Amino acid sequence: MIRTLDLLFSLLGLVFGFPVLLVLYVIGLFDTGSPVFRQERVGRYKKPFTLVKFRTMSVDTASVASHLASSSSITRFGHFLRRTKLDELPQLWNVLKGEMSLVGPRPCLFNQEELIRERDQRGALNARPGVTGLAQVNDIDMSTPRLLAETDAKMLANLTVPAYFKYIFMTVAGKGSGDRIPGRE
Repeated sequence: MIRTLDLLFSLLGLVFGFPVLLVLYVIGLFDTGSPVFRQERVGRYKKPFTLVKFRTMSVDTASVASHLASSSSITRFGHFLRRTKLDELPQLWNVLKGEMSLVGPRPCLFNQEELIRERDQRGALNARPGVTGLAQVNDIDMSTPRLLAETDAKMLANLTVPAYFKYIFMTVAGKGSGDRIPGRE
């Protein structure tokens, strides 16, 4: 049932959100010259996939987890995108392709070995990674790998259709601050 909801909402979001995506893309062109950010992430069963987002940091920023990045790397427009969570909209494409779900553990980088190990021990890597989830709406980010993995496992063990909608609505309503950047908390 959740995969059906993912397909429906990602398709509707891409179709009806296209004008917004286009405007954000054009503004991003002026901001960084390269508005779309692609990065290899850990997917379901530890398979790699390419996550797509709007770029929020300068093009020359090192490829590290957000909590390890410098706040000076975030562009002015990027700060707006992060605050409003609009930088996540292109991930609807990842959801449509079946690489992600709207709700699930946030996909990490392959160099986040401690988090991968913690998630693997708890079975959290057997699910599609998500755009949002229990950890995100509770301000738990990748700087605390064990707590994040425990929260992911708890969410997955109790993920029902009502909970799915709850996490989406909480995210849209602005609950949770997203990934922390030093100096931006």
